[in-house]
Amino acid sequence: MRLLLACIAVAVAVSISSAPALAARDYVALEQRLNAEQMRATGLDTLSPEQLALLNRLLSQDQGALVEAAVAERAADDVGRREKRPATAPVTASVQGEVRAWSRGDTVLLDNGQRWRVIEGNLYLGKPATNPKITITPGFMGAWYLQMDGQTPRLKVQRAD
Repeated sequence: MRLLLACIAVAVAVSISSAPALAARDYVALEQRLNAEQMRATGLDTLSPEQLALLNRLLSQDQGALVEAAVAERAADDVGRREKRPATAPVTASVQGEVRAWSRGDTVLLDNGQRWRVIEGNLYLGKPATNPKITITPGFMGAWYLQMDGQTPRLKVQRAD
């Protein structure tokens, strides 16, 4: 009988190898999982209804414990990883003051109080622009790009505050 219970416990443990998928499912009783021939072959047909109910309850508790352990292991595996950030929206604002040129290292002060530093690219204007409107859009791999309305070059920028 102990060998039989050990075999059943191993079978349940193997079936729980994909614990997150099983976490949403309820435990399925042995008499629903096994056909009559399998019940006879394992000797489960000789158990009284109370014994079978107890066995199902114990296996259900074991399954719950294994699922909890798998979830805890998964959570521990995520330690130190970056959190996923929600999608960010473009920033539309005006630059404070007069602009003639921007190049690497320059800081751009916006009317909404944000400060952005140019880290790549250059912009030279033929005549100065006063309080020009700009759009800063998110790019690939966390990059941000500043583009002045009516101007073609985009500057790669990062928050400076």
